[in-house]
Amino acid sequence: LKQKIRTKIRTGASPRHVPAVIIAVDDIPRTKSGKITELAVRDIVHGREVKNQEALANPEALKLYEGLAELQA
Repeated sequence: LKQKIRTKIRTGASPRHVPAVIIAVDDIPRTKSGKITELAVRDIVHGREVKNQEALANPEALKLYEGLAELQA
């Protein structure tokens, strides 16, 4: 499945867009307008405080990304 995802992204976008790591999660943090919040996920992964959590529709989804071994460099 991961290879299928990589191939689809490579052909649909570009090799630059193919992620190094693919992880299944139950939810993705989104703003109240429905946009995915990559910066909030990045901050959680790097152990930084997420600013403006009140703008998130589902701030509880951030907890899914805390301490994921697959994302530790």
